[in-house]
Amino acid sequence: MRSLRERHVRVVTWPHCPVGAVADGIDGMSSTPVIDVERLNLTYGDFHAVKDLSFQVRPGELYALLGTNGAGKTSVLETVEGHRRATSGTVRVFGRSPHDRRAVRPRTGIMLQESGFSPDLTVRESVRLIGALTRRTDTVERVLGVVNLTRKAGTTVAQLSGGEKRRLDFATAVYGTPELIFLDEPTTGLDIRSRDDLWDTVGRLREAGSTVVLTTHYLEEAQQHADRIGLMHGGTLHREGTVSELTQAMPATIRFSLPVPAPAVPLPLPAVRDGDGTFLVETFGLQKDLHVLLGWAQEHSVELRGLQAGPTRLDDVFRAIGNG
Repeated sequence: MRSLRERHVRVVTWPHCPVGAVADGIDGMSSTPVIDVERLNLTYGDFHAVKDLSFQVRPGELYALLGTNGAGKTSVLETVEGHRRATSGTVRVFGRSPHDRRAVRPRTGIMLQESGFSPDLTVRESVRLIGALTRRTDTVERVLGVVNLTRKAGTTVAQLSGGEKRRLDFATAVYGTPELIFLDEPTTGLDIRSRDDLWDTVGRLREAGSTVVLTTHYLEEAQQHADRIGLMHGGTLHREGTVSELTQAMPATIRFSLPVPAPAVPLPLPAVRDGDGTFLVETFGLQKDLHVLLGWAQEHSVELRGLQAGPTRLDDVFRAIGNG
């Protein structure tokens, strides 16, 4: 993966990128975070939704903020986006309050789960309207081409399929190549090809210097695309780091079953047997222990049925937090 510095240096490689908008991001990339949240608290009556939460998003990175149901991530993002006020704590976007809309909003693109476009407007009119509201420079034709909606330019929003509406949401978020882009469940309702196209476009945006904040229930997307991940649970930031840092904190696993009747010789490794007869070995030395197990099976002519071995995945970390 290219370094953050390399992605910023390549700012001129994507046509139609507003040079002035990205330049600010380059100037501040080494010292000033794009998003800086410090000891954020959000309460609703007696309910403490977010508790002393702090995190930063660096220029040019893709930061995924994930959470269990009710973790508070939506409230956090609404505060960072300027739609909600903090009960206490400090939130800065480009070094400014997110409520300084004149300074922050033109530099920010937001893809909500549902944008609520007027059903009577056409696709072209919807994109043009968002462009006027954001005050960013771009052309409707270019943006529609990016999201593969050119043929639907004259179609009303009411006539679009669910996937086409999602692509329209994405189009309005990336109009003018904003420096900071929020993607809230961006691939919900998209087919595989449309998902691939969206992530290709996100990659080009990052090459142009954009910073991306992602929320998604598709953990494999976060695992594949995020530079860093923040995992929320119970209103707090439970863990944060790269995918490697998060997964290495938990053991790798080896799963297999044995023929019936099972061999009389004991297993060479500590294992837990599930209700379906599958054995589970958890290990921080995957290669070594897998070698031991295979050697034992070879020595005793034992077939290891359904053998699976691999490092912990992000969804395993997610489950551990939810069950903690």
